[in-house]
Amino acid sequence: MFSTTPLTLLGLVSLATGAAVPSNDGFPMPSQDQQVMLAKQAGGKLPNVALPKELGPGSTTAFQLIAFNELFETAYFDSLLRNITNGVQGYEAENKQELIHIFTTVRAQEETHVLAAQAALMAANASFVPSACQYMFPTTNLTQAVNIAETFTAVVLGALQGANVLFAKENVTIPIQLISSVIGQEGEQNGYYRTVLKEVPSESPFLTAVPAAFAFSALQMFVVPGSCPFPLSNIDLPIFPPMMTNGQAVAALEAKDQKLSFSADLSKSDQAKKYIGGNGTDLFLTYTTGQQKPVSLDISNVKWDNGMISFDADFPFSENVMDGFSHAALTTGNVFESADDVTHCALAGPTVIQVRGGTAAENVPSQCT
Repeated sequence: MFSTTPLTLLGLVSLATGAAVPSNDGFPMPSQDQQVMLAKQAGGKLPNVALPKELGPGSTTAFQLIAFNELFETAYFDSLLRNITNGVQGYEAENKQELIHIFTTVRAQEETHVLAAQAALMAANASFVPSACQYMFPTTNLTQAVNIAETFTAVVLGALQGANVLFAKENVTIPIQLISSVIGQEGEQNGYYRTVLKEVPSESPFLTAVPAAFAFSALQMFVVPGSCPFPLSNIDLPIFPPMMTNGQAVAALEAKDQKLSFSADLSKSDQAKKYIGGNGTDLFLTYTTGQQKPVSLDISNVKWDNGMISFDADFPFSENVMDGFSHAALTTGNVFESADDVTHCALAGPTVIQVRGGTAAENVPSQCT
């Protein structure tokens, strides 16, 4: 069922249909009675444990990102569910009723995640609680839709790891168990999506870490520009210029060592000005996979066109056993101890890479220049 149809930024724009969050059962502001119905659909109730009355800056940003993402996911699964239910061309399935039941449940679970994240922010009197934007989904059939769901869920699973680290650093311990339960729930979802895609349900022993800034940047692929009813700067995270791999926003690769082509528009990046027009000296392609230290490689065949850079870099699959989901960024440094460190030196990214059907590791990457 896996499709290798390219997911391009042009394709995203052409498919920007302005999908919205669902409005079933009063969402996103359900009454108490509607919350009961939502719990029945989701298979569980909202947490009723005490929430923190204060959040540190990092914890606040973490919950804002979680709410921002979960709102997107509710819109995505609502759109998918409607396409399946209405028998839209490309979304027909012999097991239609089973899929309707599955994605009705998933939609309700994502709605519940939204309400929990918003409740945490409101309990702490956060100055900003994200509300819904308009969204665009680059899928035209069921296989593509499941493929994209598996990909963004992998990104979420990587970002939630970092949320728990922030809670621990700021001694906000109550949400750690809550978010850990969500990590497990999202992992259950992704195991199902991977099964549908005829992949091993459990991708790898240690899932890839995703810095919050990279998750926020990646989510912009699905947000209709200018559609959010708030400035994106309300969430204290940078948004990096997107980067393509082999012309795709989500690259599907064979499980082997290979040379890849990358591109990014750096014309509006202040950090990139000193590099524009150069030969790529002091620029690197940095991969993050699993829980390994990021791996940085030299780039080659560098070309510029009015601030748009294109270049090549190796994909070191075998050495690093890069099955499943990895991400990469164009960086000005090549020594990183953690995935979060990469964001301090990033000019563009992340580009999302999915190795399908893979089986199969150490590069010592100096500082940002």
